[in-house]
Order: sequence, then C-alpha cells, then structure tokens
Amino acid sequence: MGIHYDYKSTKGNKLMEKQAKRERKLAEKKAKRLAKEGPKKKEEKVPALDPNKPISLDFLTNPNKE
Repeated sequence: MGIHYDYKSTKGNKLMEKQAKRERKLAEKKAKRLAKEGPKKKEEKVPALDPNKPISLDFLTNPNKE
C-alpha cells in the first residue's frame, strides 16, 4: 500500500519535473540548431510597385525594364 499511498501526493511534482526536462531538451535542440545554421541574414524587401506612379502599358508588357 505504500506505493499507492504516495502516488497522488507526488504526482504534481513529477509532472512539473517532466515538463521542465522536456522544455530544457527543446531549448538545447533549438540552441544547437541555431548554432549549426549560423546567424540569419535579413533580406531587403524591394517594393514591386510604387503607389505614386501610374501603371503603364510599357510596364505591363516589359516588367524587367527598370
């Protein structure tokens, strides 16, 4: 009866320990993955269309012309 008597009183602590262990493992995996990938570079976003310029037929037919 000793095991069953003690189960409910320690269940909460054991669940918290398991969750902490799981979070610690995930944090280690994330840190390892970020270290392996290296720093992220920010890509500059180029606006496709200027809202102040009207869209012309020339732009629609030849969009690579800048």
